[in-house]
Amino acid sequence: MENLDVMVLRTLRDWRQAGRRALLTTVVRTWGSSPRPIGSIMALADDGAVVGSVSGGCIEDDLIARYSRAHGAEVEMPTGAPAFVKYGITADEAHRFGLPCGGTLELLLEYDPDAASLATLVASLEQGRLMQRTVVLADGAVRLAEATSPAELCVDDKELTNTFGPEYRMLLIGAGQLAEYLATMAKFSGFAVTLCDPRAEYRTAWSLPGVTMSTEMPDDAVTAFRPDRRTCVVALTHDPKLDDLALLEALDSEAFYVGAIGSRRNAEARRERMIEHFEQTEASLARLRGPIGIYIGSKTPPEIAVSVMAEILAVKNSVALPREADVAVAKSAAV
Repeated sequence: MENLDVMVLRTLRDWRQAGRRALLTTVVRTWGSSPRPIGSIMALADDGAVVGSVSGGCIEDDLIARYSRAHGAEVEMPTGAPAFVKYGITADEAHRFGLPCGGTLELLLEYDPDAASLATLVASLEQGRLMQRTVVLADGAVRLAEATSPAELCVDDKELTNTFGPEYRMLLIGAGQLAEYLATMAKFSGFAVTLCDPRAEYRTAWSLPGVTMSTEMPDDAVTAFRPDRRTCVVALTHDPKLDDLALLEALDSEAFYVGAIGSRRNAEARRERMIEHFEQTEASLARLRGPIGIYIGSKTPPEIAVSVMAEILAVKNSVALPREADVAVAKSAAV
């Protein structure tokens, strides 16, 4: 599964380029509990087709009924300037639309967004750019600009600005069963996945579609990949000749997660090699994770992949992970 925002914008672009009427819905404000965060988007075509989500179902059903010809309804989608709409203002409405108790959200509806602007935005996101999209509320005109850092949605009485992309990316070093499970989970979590393995005998068994394949030496692949703050690099070969240089290149980047599979003994040996032979220090290796994964007692490749993906997502979402000493205490208490 690709990044949800990119999928919504790409589908909306295709609808508009085909001449279909459609609207773009954005969550702009929430009060109390809300099923979707501010900035979430959804696209609705005039025949009732939907991509994305603003509530998880109930509000989508109401938008389909109001603004599409789904189920044979004689409804004409409006034209003109964007419009705001609120859901869940009263307790009855919150119950009707399936909102959490006390939850209220406000949406901005853009009717027939410009196809050329959408095409430019999607192309920029596919090229790995972080983009800022500003909508003029008076007439729906759109400005696009490349952003320097992620930002929260901003709205006032004149404009709405939302920041999109780029996609989160994962670079896996080493093909194999564990890599296949991890790549599958990463794709379903919205990551674009690239696999690097120069060893032909390992690549022949690879069967997962939708993953970019690289046959370069791993350190060259990391350099070409240009890891940024939305990138994770995971080494899975257990071969120092392949893993070590790639990890050093990744540590010299902005990647939010850099780690390697292996036991505690292997992880310590890796650090010692890097300090002895590559002029590294404990400080320069502070971001290197290993052994990787959250402790769940995993033994099989799919379970190990679950633990690794969970740790990657926790780091991505800025969730504090338990210290190794805390895990040891918890394991002892459970015995």
